[in-house]
Amino acid sequence: MSVQPSQDPTAALVTLLDLDSAAGAQTDEEIFVATPVKQPGKRVFGGQVLAQALMASIRTVESARFVHSMHGYFLRAGDAALPITFGVQRLRDGRSFSARRVHAYQNGVPILSMIASFQQPDEGITHQESMPADVPEPESLPSTADLLGRFDHPVAKAWAYDRPFDIRHIDSPLYVENTGSDEPVNAVWMKTFGAMPADPAMHQAALAYASDYTLLESILRPHGLTWIHPGMSVASLDHAMWWHRPVRVDEWLLYIQASPSASGARGLALGKIYNRSGHLVATVAQEGMIRVPDDAGSKLKGAVQKKLMDQKMRRWKN
Repeated sequence: MSVQPSQDPTAALVTLLDLDSAAGAQTDEEIFVATPVKQPGKRVFGGQVLAQALMASIRTVESARFVHSMHGYFLRAGDAALPITFGVQRLRDGRSFSARRVHAYQNGVPILSMIASFQQPDEGITHQESMPADVPEPESLPSTADLLGRFDHPVAKAWAYDRPFDIRHIDSPLYVENTGSDEPVNAVWMKTFGAMPADPAMHQAALAYASDYTLLESILRPHGLTWIHPGMSVASLDHAMWWHRPVRVDEWLLYIQASPSASGARGLALGKIYNRSGHLVATVAQEGMIRVPDDAGSKLKGAVQKKLMDQKMRRWKN
């Protein structure tokens, strides 16, 4: 039986990007507050904090200037049950560019530190790396709901029905099994399920939100790992993003991802995001911590869990 989301996931995305001004409370920072958002786990999704921090900085910049880059460090895991306070410092407002520093706080300590730069639209030289050819159309690929909707697990249900973005893997997805290429690459089509408001800044922030979904899969893929590997610990360490051209997240976007290196329990992943017309709209870089236990107990637990999952997959396919 099909399970429907408890609310419109696109409307939920718009709501979480609409920060409160904290009733005018100010220190040496301009303060904004985000109320808790329902999550499948106890930790706040990193893309949410990125997008909300970006929206807080946008609220302090004149509307004619748009974000062109941001660099953030995830300092602590966020608690999904608590509100997040964002403090914005105005570092510079020049003739063409503005810079902002944003800290996201919970329990009085920062969980994210980010600097974002904004630019007045300008003309200049233009070139880009071409979009890969012969990529399957998104309509021909299964959705996350198609892949996970029948699994009776709260995380599977949340990923299948509560995410605001429709994610469609070109390579085999790594939700429960790793059966595709062993190259350190990954690619997905993505867009919001519903229409977004016309505000270009909200589309930029929503793209930052979605950019954190699948990027680390390019690191997991060559090592045969999946998101449910027993005992594996994964965390985003930092996130950088550059917006090159106007973007709409309620239209299909192709997200091409690759990992040039992994070592020292860290992996680096790079991503390029194209619209359906082939324009490169953004570039992303992220380093993640990935720890995989190799003790005998974890290996035995993994073998048992894999056998049970294989049985469930066979029943589902039949």
